[in-house]
Amino acid sequence: MSSTSKLDPISQAIRIQTERTQQREHSTPLYLTSSFIFEEAEAMRAAFADETDDNIYSRFSNPNVDEFIDKMCALEGAEDGFATSTGMSAIFGAFFALLKQGDHIISCSSVFGSTYTLVTKYLPRYGITCTLVPAGDEAAWEAAVQPNTKMIYLETPTNPQLEVLDLEWSNKFAKKHNLILSVDNCFATPLLQKPIEYGADLVIHSATKWIDGQGRVLGGIIVGRKDLIKEIYLFCRNTGPAMSPFNAWVLSKSLETLDVRMQRHCENALKIAETLQKHPNVSWVKYPFLEGHPQYAIAKKQMKLGGGVFCMEIKGGLEAGRKFLDALEMLSVTANLGDTRSIASHPASTTHSRLTDAERLSVGITPGLIRISAGLEKAEDIIADITQALEKSAG
Repeated sequence: MSSTSKLDPISQAIRIQTERTQQREHSTPLYLTSSFIFEEAEAMRAAFADETDDNIYSRFSNPNVDEFIDKMCALEGAEDGFATSTGMSAIFGAFFALLKQGDHIISCSSVFGSTYTLVTKYLPRYGITCTLVPAGDEAAWEAAVQPNTKMIYLETPTNPQLEVLDLEWSNKFAKKHNLILSVDNCFATPLLQKPIEYGADLVIHSATKWIDGQGRVLGGIIVGRKDLIKEIYLFCRNTGPAMSPFNAWVLSKSLETLDVRMQRHCENALKIAETLQKHPNVSWVKYPFLEGHPQYAIAKKQMKLGGGVFCMEIKGGLEAGRKFLDALEMLSVTANLGDTRSIASHPASTTHSRLTDAERLSVGITPGLIRISAGLEKAEDIIADITQALEKSAG
């Protein structure tokens, strides 16, 4: 296998490949095996003692999973990584591997619904507390620091409000207080934003979204500092949230088209967002690369493009939001994003429905908020479907 280290990361995502077998296959084969054999007892002993990198068991490592990790590390500029069964298991693994009873974390308040539940309901059961702070309130972040604070966790752009946190400031804040900086980079992908270049210690993805890009498989990944990934690997190796070889094979192939896909997703999202700003049934549209976005300058500084997701507030509140989803003819109504097919969701009645009205408003989830994941269809077709659904949901 030829060296790929001198290639651009986008080329590495295409050319990094597990060692070929004697069949000399062009595309990496599937390694659907639970375990791997050893020719002698000493080799097996050395592998279990971590003296070699030999595969032992697919919960620990697998050639397909290793290839996917190598590609993601190349794209993010990370030292090491570990792939998990889902995005939420990646977040769970990062928290529970590195935090202990009595520790405290600070998180931006606008996060994915399951992440919000994890930090507010489940972490406290194990003696780990969390303070939620508004994304851009620097004074609130400073005030939240406690003697036992160990980590800050943030999404940027956030889900679903698309707030953009300043990664440069976040790194300075983390270093000032000696905290682990963990960044969920799911919405931007490493093609649009590289948090490690701004000092992030860990970068987390739900690979289910843009990384797969076609709504086929679940997956998650954590990449970052080698010493931190080692702890995460040991924790996940023993608790079991490992990625399956088949899913890793699919995701590794998906990375070969990530660059071209994200360019089209971003072009579509910007064009649709600009058009819907003028619609009479829309109160506002938020997209990182719209000049009216509150953190437009930050987004332009740290992102190459604005991403494939935008959100809008439609007039009429909760009921209008439901009517809008029912009126869609082409867009999919499903609990996902980052697909080739455009997707619409209504967070107040779905992903954030278990939060109280006050909790939803505190993280920016208004009754009429609609999140759109722009697919790869022609932008004009997406706009036409959204426009007719807006007309039917009015009043």
